[in-house]
Amino acid sequence: MDEAPLLVAQRAGYRIVTLNRPQRLNAFNEAMLGALDAALDEATSDESCRALILTGAGRGFCAGQDLADRVPQPGQKRDTGAGLDKVYNPLVRKLRALPFPVVAAVNGVAAGAGCNIALNCDIVLAARSARFIQAFAKIGLIPDCGGTWLLPRLVGAARARGLALLAEPLSAEQAESWGLIWKAVDDGDLLSEAEKLGAHFAQAPTAALALAKRALDLAETNTLDAQLDLERDLQREAGQSPDYGEGVRAFMEKRKPVFSGRGKT
Repeated sequence: MDEAPLLVAQRAGYRIVTLNRPQRLNAFNEAMLGALDAALDEATSDESCRALILTGAGRGFCAGQDLADRVPQPGQKRDTGAGLDKVYNPLVRKLRALPFPVVAAVNGVAAGAGCNIALNCDIVLAARSARFIQAFAKIGLIPDCGGTWLLPRLVGAARARGLALLAEPLSAEQAESWGLIWKAVDDGDLLSEAEKLGAHFAQAPTAALALAKRALDLAETNTLDAQLDLERDLQREAGQSPDYGEGVRAFMEKRKPVFSGRGKT
């Protein structure tokens, strides 16, 4: 019997989702993509889940699309945009819209779609041995899964073009230096550091963090005036959450707040 293409482990207040095709460097196939989509839905519907960690089994995070599933026959014209419309683009939108923080724990290679799925997470931790590769040019394609949107915003236009056009590996430490990821950590500390973040977010004001995520996403296209109005509206919503009152009381009483993670009541 084949192993499950995805593993889900529940922790107190968060989940660890592990891509599980280590023999293929966790390259995406139809079964894994379907399982990942379902896992995101299940986490969203679980009110006790206040964060998610995404990582890979074995020696790699994700090598991107499994090309063994996409070999064109001689003379065949393949609609390479159809898979984006049907699977990848909805997955990226769902990942970014999750109502809690998502941490990518990148172990080993993150290439192609695997690289950009990681970069779509809220916080990216990487083992020092990890490599980020916009591998698309090597097979005559362009960066997808939001890659052309993310790269210039994260590292600037010149570096984005270099990554996209040269398809050269970027080390975890260089990725941290460029601002592509949050932090590079020692290989042996990767999962423990990710779980520390999961535990932190499991006790955080989850609804407020979800509003902050929304504000940051919209800031990419808003004018300053539009963003100021958005901040006002979202701050009003955050202020109606019981976590705001708890946070202020805890500050005044010089104690650690006990956040429910719930939105306005």
